Amino acid sequence: MTLSIRDNQLLFFLLFVRFTQGTQCQNQGRSLASSHRRQLYNIGILATVFVHPGFKKALHNPNASHTGLITAIYYLGTWISYLFLSHPAADLLGRRWAAFLGILVTLVGAAFQAGAGGNAAYTLMIIGRIISGFGLAVVSTSVPLYQSEVAPAKERGRYVVMNHIGLVAGLAWAFCAWTSPEGNYYGWRLSILVQYIPGLIFCIGVPFLPETHADPSSDIVTVELEEIYSSIEAHKSAPESSWTSLFRQRPLFERLWRAALLQFMAQMCGNTAMKYYLPTIFASLGIEHRMTLLISGIESTLKIGCTIIEMLVIDRIGRRTTLIIGCLVMSAALLVNGALPIAYPKNINHTADYVCVVFIFFYTFGYSIGFGPAAWVYGSEIFPTNLRARGLNIAASGGSIGSIVAAQTWPVGIHNIGSKTYFIFMSVNIASAVVGSLYIL
Repeated sequence: MTLSIRDNQLLFFLLFVRFTQGTQCQNQGRSLASSHRRQLYNIGILATVFVHPGFKKALHNPNASHTGLITAIYYLGTWISYLFLSHPAADLLGRRWAAFLGILVTLVGAAFQAGAGGNAAYTLMIIGRIISGFGLAVVSTSVPLYQSEVAPAKERGRYVVMNHIGLVAGLAWAFCAWTSPEGNYYGWRLSILVQYIPGLIFCIGVPFLPETHADPSSDIVTVELEEIYSSIEAHKSAPESSWTSLFRQRPLFERLWRAALLQFMAQMCGNTAMKYYLPTIFASLGIEHRMTLLISGIESTLKIGCTIIEMLVIDRIGRRTTLIIGCLVMSAALLVNGALPIAYPKNINHTADYVCVVFIFFYTFGYSIGFGPAAWVYGSEIFPTNLRARGLNIAASGGSIGSIVAAQTWPVGIHNIGSKTYFIFMSVNIASAVVGSLYIL
C-alpha cells in the first residue's frame, strides 16, 4: 500500500496529472498542462470563455440563465459519474486505468465544446460539458485514491494536498486570453483544445506508473501491513463490501454523511462561483477587461502558494483546524465584498472596489487552506479499503449537488439582488465552521 520515495518521480507525475485536470475546468476557457491541473483548467477556462467576445457571438449572446446552465450541467455529469461510473471503474480497472479512461472521455467532451457553433452551438456546449463531467469525476476520485494508497500513512494528507496544488496550477494557467481579431474566433476554441496536450501526456505516462504495492522490506510497509491486519480483524464481523453497507451500517454511514456534507459545503461556500465567474466579478468592480483576466490569473496563482502552505501544515495541525480557519477567513472576505458595493454603489468609490479585490485574495487564502484540499483528504482516508472507492465517490456526489446549486444561484442572484448574494455564501461558511467544529474529526 505504500511506496518508498523513489516516489519523487511518481508524485511529480501525479502532480502533473492534476495540473491537466485543472486545465480543463477553466478551459471550459484556456490553457496548457495534465490530471488535477486539467480539472481546474476545465473550471478556470470557462471563466475566461464566458467573457470572450468570440464565445458570446458563437453562442448568440447567452444570458445569465444560459451561462448558469452551462456551468451547472457539468456538475450533473460529475454527479451521475460519481454515483454510477467512477467507483466501478476504480475498483474494476484499478486507480491508474480508471484515470486513463476518465481523461479520454474528458477529451471527447472538450471536442464537442470546441466545435460548438451555428444553430446547435448551445446544445453542443451542453453535451460537451456533460461528457467532460463524466470523465473528470472519474479522474478527480481515482487520482486521490491512488495517492492516498501509495503515500506513507503519516504523510498521506500532504500528498493528497499535492494533488490540489496541481489542480490550482491548472486554474492559474487557464486565465490567459487570445483577444486579437483572429483570437475572437479561434481563441476560446483553442483554449479548450489546448488541454489535449497534457491529457495525451498523461495517457502516455499511465502505463509506467506502478500499481499500489510496496517494497516488503520497508519499515513503513511493515507498519502499514500491521494496520491492515488490524483492520481486517476489525471488519471480519462485517465482511460485506456491498455499497448498501455504507447506508445500513451506522459506523460507515456516519463516515459517509460527514464526507458528503464536507464535499457539499466545499462548493456551497462560494468557491464554484469564484472559479467560474471571477473575471465577471472583477468587471463589476469597474476593472477593465484585460486587467480582469490578469488579476484573475494572479488570484489563481496565489492559490498555488496557499495550497503549498496547507500541504506543509495539514498533517501537523489537523484537518478540522485548517477547515475552521478557512471558513472564518472566507466569511470575513464575503462580508466585505457584500457590504462595500452596497455602501458605495455603481463604483463611486474606487478605493472600496480595490478593497473588494484584496479581500477576494483573502477568500482565496481561506479556501486554499480549508475546503480546497481538506474535503478530498478527509474523504480519501476515512473509509475501509474495500469500500473506499464507493465511499469517496458517493461523498463526492454531494459536491456535485452543491456545485449545481451554487452555479445556478450566483449569476441569477447577482443579476437580481446584486452584492447581497455574497451574504448567502457567507452564511454557508459560518454554518460550515460550526458544523466542522462539532462533527469533523
